[in-house]
This record gives sequence, C-alpha cells and structure tokens, in this order.
Amino acid sequence: MPKVSSVIVPYATYLRVYEPLAAFPEPERGHWARYARRPDRPSYQDELRRALAGLVPTPPVAVPVHESDDAFVLEVDGVVCVCPWRTRLRGWQALGELAEDFPLPVLDALLPPVVRRQAAQDYERWLADNPDARPWIRTATWQVPINWFVLFTDEEREYDKGSADEAPVLRYRTPMVEARRRVARGLRALKNAMDEGPLIDGLVDVGRWLEEFHPRSFVELDYGGLVHALPPGALEDDHSAADVAEGIAALRVGDGETAGAAYGRLVERWRAVRDLRSAN
Repeated sequence: MPKVSSVIVPYATYLRVYEPLAAFPEPERGHWARYARRPDRPSYQDELRRALAGLVPTPPVAVPVHESDDAFVLEVDGVVCVCPWRTRLRGWQALGELAEDFPLPVLDALLPPVVRRQAAQDYERWLADNPDARPWIRTATWQVPINWFVLFTDEEREYDKGSADEAPVLRYRTPMVEARRRVARGLRALKNAMDEGPLIDGLVDVGRWLEEFHPRSFVELDYGGLVHALPPGALEDDHSAADVAEGIAALRVGDGETAGAAYGRLVERWRAVRDLRSAN
C-alpha cells in the first residue's frame, strides 16, 4: 500500500495488465524474473515523482531519455506476473493528448513547442523500429473511464480505508479471460440498445488493447492518486463497477428505466470529482 506523502501526486487512475513471465522472450524474461525477487521495488508514486522532476530543468525533459526497466509485480497461485512501466512510451503517447487537456498558451508555458516537436520526432523515429509497441498501463486523470468498469464485477473490488500513515486503496483485479468476456458481452448489449457513441468506441478500443496480451494475464483497475480527491465516505461507498454491470444487464433485457437509474448514480458520483477538476 502506498505511503502518504507530503508530495501531492496527480489525480490519476490506472488500468494495468500483468503478464506471466512466459509471455516475455529472453533476455527480458530473465530480467523480470530477477526484478521480481527485489525487495526494494519502487511504487507508482516513485514513477510520478521522477516524471515531475523532469519538468523542473530548463528546458524541461518531456519524456525520459531512456526507457524504464521497472515494473509492477503480481504473484497469483505461485505464478509471477509483471506489468512493465514503459514510462518513455507512455510519455510519448501522453504528449499527443495534452492539446485536449490544456489551452495552447498554457501548454506552451508548460512544455515549449520546440520541446514537444523534438519529442514527437523522437517518437516517430522510435516507432518506425518498434511498430508493434504497446503499453501495459493506461492512465486517466480526474476520472475512471466508464468503459474500464465493464471489465470488472463488484466481487472483485478491493478497498482499504488506510490509516494516518497509509493512503486508502481502491482497486479491482480480474483474470484476462473474464475481462475479455465482459467486454464482448457489454458491447453486444450496448450495440443492441444504442447508436454508436463514445462509450461503445471506448470499449472497442479497450477490447482491442486487451487482445494484445497473454490470455493468462491479469487486468487491474487502480484508483491510484484519485483516492486523494474523494472523501473517505464517498470512496468507501463507491461501487461504480456494480452500477455499470447493473446498467448493462438491464440494457440486455430492454429495461431502460433500470439502466437509466444506474447511469444516473454514476453521473452523480463522478460529478463532484469533475467539479474539483475545474475548481481554482
């Protein structure tokens, strides 16, 4: 569990895939096997601090110069699974999305155009040599995308309210086979009930991403730093995956009223977080 820190971390949530060691070719497999035995593995907050430290110099370092050799590690029934950070790849991809989150003058102040252009050129050259590259981690700020909840059930929810020394934790974890099955069932229900839209497009995108990984992987949704933006009571009462599952089940049988009520609970729950994002 992450320690509470005086450093305020970004309000980010994460969708992670942990692949078994067998999914990795040598010599990478050997690296991760040795890494998994390390007692001093860093946390997601360490990754965030490193990224934030890169923004301090002038000019700022938008993307790490070298790829991270760190990972999250999960052991299930004696099988070691790892989720590589791939911080450099994710940094490149995040740069392409910044224009959607910040007005251009603000973006230019944070990361000058020359820095962004250089990073984009570096990514283009790297991608030419690594066309099949994909991250093991997806990140969202100030929200959990609704389509992520489709992958999980309320029974897979893990909540720890934390203490004075440790932050609360809210996460879901499921086998890959279950996540893929729920994506397929959810898409059928949504496509039968509504026209194409952001929810369907987002779920299609997540489903395609999951197909890139070993079938014996595990998928995890971690509220990460977003737990600091939610009051303890709201966090404890957050059963968003259950609401999404109820809404999809209702759509499957044509019960629009129940589906609407479930969606209404989701909207109400996450409105407070959206309001915090826009607060000065």
